[in-house]
Amino acid sequence: MAALTSAAAFSLSACSSGSKDKGNDKIAGAGSGDTTQSASPSSSASTSADRPAISLPSDVKDDFENWKAGDPTKDAVLTDAGGAQNAMNDAILKGDPNTSAMSFYYKDQALVSTVKWVQKWKDAGLTFTGTTSYFNPKVEMFGKNAAGVVFCSDETKAFNKNRKTGKVDHSAPGKDAFVLYNMRLEKNAQGVWQTAVGTSVRGSQSCMR
Repeated sequence: MAALTSAAAFSLSACSSGSKDKGNDKIAGAGSGDTTQSASPSSSASTSADRPAISLPSDVKDDFENWKAGDPTKDAVLTDAGGAQNAMNDAILKGDPNTSAMSFYYKDQALVSTVKWVQKWKDAGLTFTGTTSYFNPKVEMFGKNAAGVVFCSDETKAFNKNRKTGKVDHSAPGKDAFVLYNMRLEKNAQGVWQTAVGTSVRGSQSCMR
């Protein structure tokens, strides 16, 4: 999780499921400019579980760019990896670290640390507005029930907002607005790919564009 120096240092969607890993910030094709966009990850994965309905406010958007791997299993992994990002952002916006969507998409270390991260936003009296883009996803399968997912986020169009006053902080974004995520997902008995552990690197060169 990105280090926090003050309440104003909070950044939208900072990974809460692990610690920084500065030694793993390479993604082939990062910043390629190939940016066909979709408002949300595909929900076509064939499983026995009903995904929770997550509806973000009209001023907030999670934008998943080219969120496809071209393989049914890997696409199912990406669907739930995207769902986890939506669930975390939804919890921050609601100021509720214990939403049902959080425990649906996260487990183990990732759930504990993500709950703590959402609580930090709540305690600071902050929410956010704007668009976060997720791009350059890479999936590696570890057998039938585990996978690694690496992707980038671009938070340059997302801004902190005071929960009480509604005032938006329009400070110019720096390099920390680009984040590299490295996540491990595990498939449960209902066919949901839950995020179990992960790391993030803010200011990753491979994610800047």
